[in-house]
Amino acid sequence: MEPMKYLEELVKRYPVLDAVKDDVRKAYELLEACYEQGGKLLIAGNGGSCADAEHIVGELMKGFVKRREVSDSFAECLRNADEVRGAELAKKLQGGLPAIALTGHAGLSTAYLNDVDGDLIFAQQTYGYGRPGDVLIGISTSGNAKNVMYAMTVAKALGMKTIGLTGKDGGALKREADVSVVVPETETFKIQELHLPVYHALCLMLEERFF
Repeated sequence: MEPMKYLEELVKRYPVLDAVKDDVRKAYELLEACYEQGGKLLIAGNGGSCADAEHIVGELMKGFVKRREVSDSFAECLRNADEVRGAELAKKLQGGLPAIALTGHAGLSTAYLNDVDGDLIFAQQTYGYGRPGDVLIGISTSGNAKNVMYAMTVAKALGMKTIGLTGKDGGALKREADVSVVVPETETFKIQELHLPVYHALCLMLEERFF
């Protein structure tokens, strides 16, 4: 299936998202260009959006709806490295699209919170991981999460591209991100309910493109 078919399926299943269809396409195009150039994705969010950040990594770093088998040449390299373990790895490893949730590093985050400034935890990680051409997705239902916005500023300074996934009026995230997907809801839980099909569609489109 062509990647854009997943976008058509998204708005067919969730007609309310037709209003942001073009923005989802633009977000996909940023991510496609990033991965074509060997880049990676960083993702930041709080609370339910923290869980969404981890969820996105889970869909990108292993098979989502496809098997994503390793190449024959890498399978041979694995067997040459270790005949027994390599054979098992060649059967079980899956292709991944590099993605890091900036939400799961408790030691670093608590140290930075204690020693420096808790609002800058995502910004510090963006500065450490980010490179020109990478992409940062900031997830905030209000569009105004301070720690997400600090990370957006660092990403911009590094020459990264940025995507905002938000709701309500889009807040600061809509103004600052290169592409913003502002789902048409105002209550937090309803915004989160629409974020999931959006990022699932993006992950499906990327998997179709690269695998």
